Amino acid sequence: MKEIIDSIITFRNSRGWRMTDKPNDLVKSIFIEAAELLENFQWQSQGFDESNVKEEIADILMYTLALANDLNLDVQQIILEKIEKNKKKYPETSKKKV
Repeated sequence: MKEIIDSIITFRNSRGWRMTDKPNDLVKSIFIEAAELLENFQWQSQGFDESNVKEEIADILMYTLALANDLNLDVQQIILEKIEKNKKKYPETSKKKV
């Protein structure tokens, strides 16, 4: 994960974007990219462009990882913490044997 985040930050910083990538701008960008991803599924009967879906997911992840980095958040830690919280909120359902 560190290698991916470092690559994102290096790419951004080498283009001088660090000065404009403020948290509020990154959050806006995440929403914009999520809307672009949603467009792929707007009309389900028409299918979707797998290549575009991959690109939009990558954009969302890159902005999100940059935001987490800028806020000094440990991505792995916050995900694991959220999984544990969700386990308590949404316990496993018992599986009935037939």
